[in-house]
Amino acid sequence: MTGTRPRIVVSRWIPDDAVALLREVGEVWLPEPDRALPAAELHERLAGADAAVVTLSEQAGADFADAAGPQLKVVANVAVGYDNIDVPALAERGVTVTNTPGVLTDATADIAFGLLLSVTRRLGEGERLLRAGTPWSFHLGFMLGSGLQGKTLGIVGLGQIGRAMAERARAFGMSIVYTGRRRAPAEVESALDATYLPQDELLATADVVSLHCPLTPETRHLIDADALAAMKPTAFLVNTTRGPVVDEAALAAALREGTIAGAGLDVFENEPDVHPDLLDLDNVALAPHLGSATVETRTAMATLAARNVLAVLAGKPPLTEVTP
Repeated sequence: MTGTRPRIVVSRWIPDDAVALLREVGEVWLPEPDRALPAAELHERLAGADAAVVTLSEQAGADFADAAGPQLKVVANVAVGYDNIDVPALAERGVTVTNTPGVLTDATADIAFGLLLSVTRRLGEGERLLRAGTPWSFHLGFMLGSGLQGKTLGIVGLGQIGRAMAERARAFGMSIVYTGRRRAPAEVESALDATYLPQDELLATADVVSLHCPLTPETRHLIDADALAAMKPTAFLVNTTRGPVVDEAALAAALREGTIAGAGLDVFENEPDVHPDLLDLDNVALAPHLGSATVETRTAMATLAARNVLAVLAGKPPLTEVTP
């Protein structure tokens, strides 16, 4: 503690609105200028912290909590997914974990659908052609892509973002099938006109497979060589959830060999590195983890994380707690 005010460590830059909220109740430390801290330095900065605000780039488990000390009360993750947090280890130490669901749903679904349009209509490939100064002329067979009307979107994980993706797809005349750990409520299926399928059937049926499941031990490499081989050769894969859900080497091989038609990726297995074979392929649209990257969304995420911290430090229930 610093006097009677809690010490709050913020691992990376967050919008000023969120920092201002935190400073209303505590002494805030964050790296200035912003930079990724090595784990050892972050742990050193954590000493004596009552609260920590982290991003998905930081791992927070037993070592993290022990570095802070027994007074650590809350770790607020500025993300929906929390695969970077060892929730049971922190719970054992009496530390509350929070995330930021809901506020990034539309932004992430927009990116997912944008990647789908980019790869199916060859927008990135066309832009690269123009920027390279390659001669071209319009004709009816030039850079033909694939339309979406009448096609089937297969969603893996019909949570908030998956539902938002389905709504966008329906506006483009697509039909919806989905799979996941459990069926969605009947009213959700009815609103989206969505049909539940086992995963193997969805892979064989869908013209587009869009991934919206969390990263867990069960979903790591969910899309591997066998899953890709089960898809149509005309199908596309979109991943905006977590990179390790896809076996990147297997995907690169499938794209190169024509096992599937294309892919749109916003996340990668070993971020910030991208499998080098993907970089040489025209049938993949790539973005550097921009799913929630709007001013409005990132501000809302950080502000929600800050409000979770304030609630816990005040002895109140957090707004969006992650339970073991």
